[in-house]
Amino acid sequence: MKTQLDTYKPKDYHPGSMIKRSLWYIISLIFFRTGWPFPSALKRFLLRLFGTKVGKKVVIKPGVHVKYPWHLSIGDCSWIGENVWIDNLNMVTIGAHCCLSQGCYLLCGNHDYSKSSFDLIARPIHVEDGCWIGAFGIIAPGVTCRSHSILTAGSVAVSDLEEYTVYQGNPATFKRKRVIHD
Repeated sequence: MKTQLDTYKPKDYHPGSMIKRSLWYIISLIFFRTGWPFPSALKRFLLRLFGTKVGKKVVIKPGVHVKYPWHLSIGDCSWIGENVWIDNLNMVTIGAHCCLSQGCYLLCGNHDYSKSSFDLIARPIHVEDGCWIGAFGIIAPGVTCRSHSILTAGSVAVSDLEEYTVYQGNPATFKRKRVIHD
């Protein structure tokens, strides 16, 4: 067998209407995917208009790319750093007091390379309260980062991160427990 991309049909993938996606694309280009530092309050308002559940005091830096805001939830006091890319073909849930450092990539979709039709696989991502995803960290489809876990800079999470732990590498592996002091 060979790959037959002309037989590709996305299954269980519902990105929203073309009008909704087009409107979001324009708003996203103007207010999010720009270097201009629009206030986070305005960005929170716009995300809510498009269906995101956004908590209080969420900080959203310039250059952030959100594919489908109607598949996103962000808890109170979380920070979304410069050039973070949330490729949420499925639901992405970010808890309270989380930090997604610059250049992070949350990737909900992948392809089934064992099928000739290269079927889309879209799985949710959960980043629980108090997590820190270091600069240029990547979270793969279906991963849960449990409470207060850390994915260090440039690391790739392909499986769940346990609570209060530090993970590093590609693929990310356990390095040590996370201890928080006053």
